[in-house]
Amino acid sequence: MTLATIGAWMLGEYPEAVAVIVFYQLGEFLQETAVKKSQASISALMAIRPDYANLKKSTSIKQVKPEEVQIGDLIMVKPGERVPLDGKVISGESLLDTTALTGEALPQKVSKGDQILSGSINKNGLLTVKVTKKFAEGTMTRILDLVQNASRQKAPTEKFITKFAKVYTPIVVLTAVALAFIPPLIGSDASWAEWINRGLIFLVIACPCALVVSIPLTFFGGIKAAAQAGILIKGSNYLEALNDLQMVVFDKTGTLTKGNFKVTEIKTSNGFTASEVLKLAATAESFSNHPAAVSLRVANGQPDWPIKVVDYQEISGQGIRAQLNDHQVLVGNEKLLVSQGIKFSQQSGVGTIIYVAIDRSFAGSILIADEIKPDSQQAIKSLKRFGLKTALLTGDKHQVADQVGKFLGIERVFAELLPAQKVAKMQEFNQQKSSKKNLAFVGDGINDAPVLAQADLGIAMGAKATDAAIEAADLVIMTDEPTKVTSAIKIAKKTRQIAMQNIALALGVKAIFLLLGALGLATMWQAVFADVGVTFLAVANAARMMITDYAVVNN
Repeated sequence: MTLATIGAWMLGEYPEAVAVIVFYQLGEFLQETAVKKSQASISALMAIRPDYANLKKSTSIKQVKPEEVQIGDLIMVKPGERVPLDGKVISGESLLDTTALTGEALPQKVSKGDQILSGSINKNGLLTVKVTKKFAEGTMTRILDLVQNASRQKAPTEKFITKFAKVYTPIVVLTAVALAFIPPLIGSDASWAEWINRGLIFLVIACPCALVVSIPLTFFGGIKAAAQAGILIKGSNYLEALNDLQMVVFDKTGTLTKGNFKVTEIKTSNGFTASEVLKLAATAESFSNHPAAVSLRVANGQPDWPIKVVDYQEISGQGIRAQLNDHQVLVGNEKLLVSQGIKFSQQSGVGTIIYVAIDRSFAGSILIADEIKPDSQQAIKSLKRFGLKTALLTGDKHQVADQVGKFLGIERVFAELLPAQKVAKMQEFNQQKSSKKNLAFVGDGINDAPVLAQADLGIAMGAKATDAAIEAADLVIMTDEPTKVTSAIKIAKKTRQIAMQNIALALGVKAIFLLLGALGLATMWQAVFADVGVTFLAVANAARMMITDYAVVNN
């Protein structure tokens, strides 16, 4: 642009020289405005960083920097304040706004015993929180680090455009010089002024600003759109890699299921009611710390009649026998009832089945299951619509894994796997897939970290994921929704679509005008309009990703 302006001035084409400067500055202004808007969108996330924490001492409350608070300290979070550190609610009840963390608009109710994440906003109640993570290790700090560092990892398309510009620019400059000076040197009737003007027009048209600015801006917008939807992507290379998925492999517990066991079904027999079966079974299990026993007690709540445990005996590998007031109660698996010679009807279901006998009569069965997340089935269906294969890797028993896999529609299920066996299975999947395609793994536990690192794309469920899983992952989903995997793919496809549109637009228009400029059929004014116009259209098209929200992504 500098060469074109000076050249036009030297040729006496003053209006055209001014036009180059004015319209180029207009294009630069439009680019700068779009870039600033994108940076402001990401910077808005920085507002979740709190300035202080209310540290609770024995007799007072002191405002301190969040970095000064240690694990185990108690902090107070007042209504309207932002939660400064991850922790566990010790007392109080409130609603939390977690929009900045998860993209979820509905407030989350929390009370004593609940885990809360830094960056949430306390809406209405006073909370006392026991800190579980230092400030530098908290959810909020991790989000800020991930978003700020995401642009450092460039996508292949971005790298191509950068390399393309480095080669393209000197080539077109040399071509313009050749166009300006060779014809007058070899042709006696060629006008120097005319051919130099053509060379300058060629230079203006060839400016690669539209590509160099709009492509990174598009990917930056994609990362921002994902962050708004509660999906943190550690680099635009991972965003683009989502376009080339062939298979998505899931962990089960905490990923497709909620990871907390609860009573899901009670079947009765011989005239007993569901209430009687649950209350007697829960009371009989009152001395056990087994997860199934805890689930029974939680489901039962507070008994509404006094029951006293007179005698209690645990039978290894089978269950327990207890004397409750005037009733003998057996609670356990089918082996327990078989060993006691009690006739019963065998039950089936997805989860652990507990059989209950009262006074040597079969009373019924209780199904305890790890609840499948509400959107897990929809997530698998959506992935299949994209033509992706699915698989399940879990350490759970074959029967439970097969039932979950069948219910969700997962094609391949592998159960009772140790962490090393999961890694081996992923290596096997890697060998089977196409070399140009990618393999993704979705998990949340510390045992998933090696597999997340092994996959082409590691995706961690960040709401309850371990630090190791988040560290090893390339994408972090800040909610417990498996459908966000599909949302990430939609954002990636939209990002690539806009990037390809800009490449086609810029190269197509420039090719036409470069030819017209070389033939002398384009003026300097038209050249400037061609360059600024293409840049404006490309930047405006890229800016569509900057205004993409979760609703648009799911259309």
